[in-house]
Amino acid sequence: MIQAIVFLPLIGALIAGLLGRTIGHRPSEYITTGLLLVAAVLSWVVFLPVAFGGGLAGAVTDGHTAVLKVEIMRWIQVGDMDLRWTLRVDTLTAIMLVVVNTVSSLVHVYSIGYMADDPHRNRFFAYLSLFTFAMLMLVTADNFLQMFFGWEGVGLASYLLIGFWYTKPSANAAAMKAFVVNRVGDFGFALGIFGAFMVLGHIDFDGAFHAVPEAATATIRFLSWDLHAMTVVCLLLFMGAMGKSAQFLLHTWLPDAMEGPTPVSALIHAATMVTAGVFMVARFSPLFETSPTAMTVVLVIGAITAFFAATVGLVQNDIKRVIAYSTCSQLGYMFVALGAGAYSAGVFHLFTHAFFKALLFLGAGAVIHAMHHEQDMRNMGGLRHKIKITYVMMLIGTLALTGVGIPGIDFFWTGFAGFYSKDAIIEAAYAVGGNTGMFAFWLLVIAALFTSFYSWRLIHLTFHGTPRPAGHGHDDHAHDDHAHDDHAAHDDHGHHDHGSAYDHAHEAPKVMLIPLYVLAFGAVVAGAVFYGMFFHDVEHIEHFFAGSLVVDHEIIEAAHHVPLWVKWSATISMILGFVAAWYMYIRSPETPKRLAAQNPALYRFLLNKWYFDELYDRIFVKPALWIGRAVWKGFDDWLIDEKLTEGLGRRVQNVTSWATKLQSGYVYHYAFAMLIGIAALLTWAIVAGGLI
Repeated sequence: MIQAIVFLPLIGALIAGLLGRTIGHRPSEYITTGLLLVAAVLSWVVFLPVAFGGGLAGAVTDGHTAVLKVEIMRWIQVGDMDLRWTLRVDTLTAIMLVVVNTVSSLVHVYSIGYMADDPHRNRFFAYLSLFTFAMLMLVTADNFLQMFFGWEGVGLASYLLIGFWYTKPSANAAAMKAFVVNRVGDFGFALGIFGAFMVLGHIDFDGAFHAVPEAATATIRFLSWDLHAMTVVCLLLFMGAMGKSAQFLLHTWLPDAMEGPTPVSALIHAATMVTAGVFMVARFSPLFETSPTAMTVVLVIGAITAFFAATVGLVQNDIKRVIAYSTCSQLGYMFVALGAGAYSAGVFHLFTHAFFKALLFLGAGAVIHAMHHEQDMRNMGGLRHKIKITYVMMLIGTLALTGVGIPGIDFFWTGFAGFYSKDAIIEAAYAVGGNTGMFAFWLLVIAALFTSFYSWRLIHLTFHGTPRPAGHGHDDHAHDDHAHDDHAAHDDHGHHDHGSAYDHAHEAPKVMLIPLYVLAFGAVVAGAVFYGMFFHDVEHIEHFFAGSLVVDHEIIEAAHHVPLWVKWSATISMILGFVAAWYMYIRSPETPKRLAAQNPALYRFLLNKWYFDELYDRIFVKPALWIGRAVWKGFDDWLIDEKLTEGLGRRVQNVTSWATKLQSGYVYHYAFAMLIGIAALLTWAIVAGGLI
């Protein structure tokens, strides 16, 4: 069964990719989608017994960890190292299998309708299935190298999908940007793997985890410093997580990934690439527990990311970009939980987030489909009358994202999925205490307010009010500049539609709506159903995860006993954000214009994403281009080509031309040359002999 779950997507990718032109588009769609649906069903078959007390079928337990291993083949054998390609399935893996395959299968179904007019959809479905397979390789890895294989496979597939419409320069640039930025993180990840092998002496997870206690106090000599070995290793590993999960400083690729088709955005942001970093840190929780410094770095970076991305999301006008920055912010929440030691809470938010974020992205795709590929929310409005089902689905996703619920009540269902998981993280951050814990707590509370504001702003601009045709839209801010908001209103298929899109707006076909229903159900009930397993109490968490990640008793207990005002803080922030969005975009639509006019510098700062792209362009891109041009023009063209290659060629040609002139063909010329030579030889002999 495990082999089927992992390799069915690969089979679909090979069929659609190699035989797609032969069998046609429709068979490619049905085969890849059918295989993913089977894999999703099998994933739930594996997960449900774990979730509801039956345990992992076939798992071997050592008293602490219950894990099922399926050996595929012998992989690398060097000296004493004998690596087998083994599929590792424990509770953490089972959760990821459900998340990845469920969302991916629904994205496949949705894409049948969304990509119906694309002439290369067989290639698109091949890439989708390949992306899924790479992520499954990552989450089922049993050693560091196997994880790195899946890690890089996900990066490759994301490059192919983001740049799927390769005739668009912006899509090619976005794909390359994602690939390059992730190489920065991957460099750190690779160094972290080398360091872990050097310090722990094992490359397989079980051996490495068992060696952690002995290596907990080990040091690494670097130049003149003695550094704590596990801190160095964990920080390098986290560098890889920062790239894949778009954390602060390595986040710049994520919003540009919107250049890919909308189903790609849903897959990347909800289930695959961006969750890889969170999974990796959770998997290596035994390593991170040995380094308080690394844990603090994870906590602080996560909190800054949650706040930063939420501030940028306040002013974005592209419907997909708003949701993209929301993803970046929510990933920050997950890393705060990991840094606090509440690993189960971080994984819980990953689990619930997959449902409502995929719902929001696919819902946005339905809006774009209805508006004939218009993406600028300022050119929408009033769509709740035209696409009522999509409106309800987006409302459910927004309620889940903003964390609507009633804190402090012990009842089966008190809120949407995001309410349970996000509030658990905020409570865990408060429980950390000290300056670091309070720093993270307040940034998360403020981010919750901003999340509510920009989420309801999206709903109001898109579905409420009156229709705003393209070119005559409600100018959200007086100083909006399309030269800076460089992706505003870009067409998902590479063109613009300036007609009356609202008049022709229509509901998406059923094949696109069915996945929304499934995801909406998850966004409503996933938090309530699974809260007890992820965060209710330590005994439940330890039994559920069965040693697949570290359970910090102290932080979990402290999180459950925070003051009541802490439990209500996120809810109050959510309400304030909702009221502010209603006032600015329903009650007083002129207020955003006035605020932007009164604070132009702040508005520009947020609209331009804190100027990180411009800063990186100045620090890294332009110097790299200058060096590249210098090497090209100065070294290659001038020195190698002109002076060495072509220059030497010209010198040889000149010498040979001069030499050929000596060959006149007249005998008396040669006789004269011989006479001169003999005279010179005799003169030398006389002089030399006289000297002796």
